[in-house]
Amino acid sequence: MRNTARWATTLGLTAAAVCAPLSGAALAAPGTAPSALYAPSALVLTVGHGDSAPTVTPERAVTLTCAPGPSGTHPAAGAACAEMDRIDGDLDALTMREGVFCTQQYDPVLVTVEGVWRGQRVSYERVFSNDCVRNAHGSSVFAF
Repeated sequence: MRNTARWATTLGLTAAAVCAPLSGAALAAPGTAPSALYAPSALVLTVGHGDSAPTVTPERAVTLTCAPGPSGTHPAAGAACAEMDRIDGDLDALTMREGVFCTQQYDPVLVTVEGVWRGQRVSYERVFSNDCVRNAHGSSVFAF
């Protein structure tokens, strides 16, 4: 049951993030030139405590849209999009910042990212040993 709720939340937020740009004028002008000149970049990020995606209930979920401009429910959408551009969408490239010290406490935190980055499908999950370690990776993508 928990897994069903997780997927329903993820799919709902992904659909909203990807389909929102299709409302309004884009729907009113069928048969015209393409409504976008950029590859879509819309992501849904979730975080929850635990170490296995099928058993973790998302505690927070945000949307991040980076093209044509930064938007979504991510609290630092502009900085997160700039960081995603810097790493070219490779979330594994986010490393722990220097000078950040975290405790050795093991309280696993699972981050998932689903969606599209520059037209390519993204499906990412990573377990961090605690919230401090999660927040220390990169500067803003996982800070929500």
